Amino acid sequence: MNNEISSAVLSRRCLLRNSAVGFGYLALQAMLSGPTGLSAASAASATLSHFPARAKRVIFLFMKGGPSHVDSFDYKPKLQQDDGKPFPFEKPRVQFAPTGNLLGSPWKFQQYGESGVHVSELFPHVAQHVDDICFLNSVHGTNPSHGGAALKLHTGSDNFIRPSMGSWVTYGLGTENDNLPGFVTICPTFAHGGAKNWDSAFLPARFQGVPLGVASQPSTKAEVKYIANPQWNAKVQRMQLDLMQAMNQEHLAMSGPESSLEARIQAFELAYQMQTEMPLAQNLAEETPDTLEMYGLNDAMTEDFGRQCLLARRFAERGVRFIQVTHSDSKVQWDQHGDLKAGHTKNAAEVDKPIAALLTDLKQRGLLEDTLVLWGGEFGRTPTCQGAGADGRDHNPEGFTMWMAGAGVQGGLRYGATDDYGYYAVENKMHVHDLHATLLHLLGMNHEQLTYKHAGRDFRLTDVHGQVHHQILA
Repeated sequence: MNNEISSAVLSRRCLLRNSAVGFGYLALQAMLSGPTGLSAASAASATLSHFPARAKRVIFLFMKGGPSHVDSFDYKPKLQQDDGKPFPFEKPRVQFAPTGNLLGSPWKFQQYGESGVHVSELFPHVAQHVDDICFLNSVHGTNPSHGGAALKLHTGSDNFIRPSMGSWVTYGLGTENDNLPGFVTICPTFAHGGAKNWDSAFLPARFQGVPLGVASQPSTKAEVKYIANPQWNAKVQRMQLDLMQAMNQEHLAMSGPESSLEARIQAFELAYQMQTEMPLAQNLAEETPDTLEMYGLNDAMTEDFGRQCLLARRFAERGVRFIQVTHSDSKVQWDQHGDLKAGHTKNAAEVDKPIAALLTDLKQRGLLEDTLVLWGGEFGRTPTCQGAGADGRDHNPEGFTMWMAGAGVQGGLRYGATDDYGYYAVENKMHVHDLHATLLHLLGMNHEQLTYKHAGRDFRLTDVHGQVHHQILA
């Protein structure tokens, strides 16, 4: 027994320090006895929604490197008309690299769906879903470099270590499945921010993303290592874990609140529970041949990203709150300063069919009604040319396209606009902070109220910025 506790005189400070954890358990018990119906793990992590949510979960399709909006979902007839002419406006004061004259898109655009939205021939499969998609043509950021822009998109800050949006979402809403992580990132890249893009920073460690695989390796390796213990059965492991957890709880009671130890206790419990659930979630043998073909797993071009998208659907239907899927490789990515036609053709061919399959699959299973799908990169590309042979585009954070589909957004909508050439966002401008505020709103959270006190001040995903764009809501 602790000598301080067993002493004849027990100071008030000692009493509070050694019983503080018990106060937390009393609060937890009160939460569990309420009408929420949350499990222990969920209640311990949940702020709960501030108002009725349109979405229960998010699938974020991250196109690493910056896809060109003027070559995909932001049709610019005047850019085609003035191909090769000087850009008629002043270019940004801060640019990543010098660029030349206007460069028309090498791809043709066509109208699709009842909404008549223009989509380039790069995305013929996604184009079939335009009536379910809300195209955000006026997104803009502040940083023309990959690292800063990627951090801004993922965390709301391009120069400080902040929690990622997946961590904020799980901190705010908790988890729907105690046997799986609340935040999973499939094949993330370790470049340009790396683990900071899915880290929980100063939020409790249990809210950080769980990476499955890496972008530089095939998605067949995107699995949890050491998920099975061949030496001990589940009963023996449970006894071992109970003993270890009892010792950790005793340590916690003696030391007082300690976030790293609390996170370790929860991580051990989650790891034990995952042994049953995670192999089932990742077992694609349960899928029909038609489903595998729909996602492109029978084609070398689409197999890798198709597997990631199919895993995302399987995690979504099992209650994972935030799922990120990253398209990236160590050579091409979407960063075409040169070889634009070859690079974007390859990249789009790898993701177009799997993304369309994901939208189809979610919709036919009824999951698209409460799953928000977000697509985009850290910025767009310039409408002016770069590189030898005028076959490249530079980074452009001044105006680019992302899109949302599913829970709570208007399908078949082109929201906002860039200028006639696609350089600057000019109409219904949506800053990255606004994107985050709107995403949280769809999940039932007020971005100004989703806060966490750290280092003497309240922090939030949108910092001191952000406006919800209600115009895109269904």
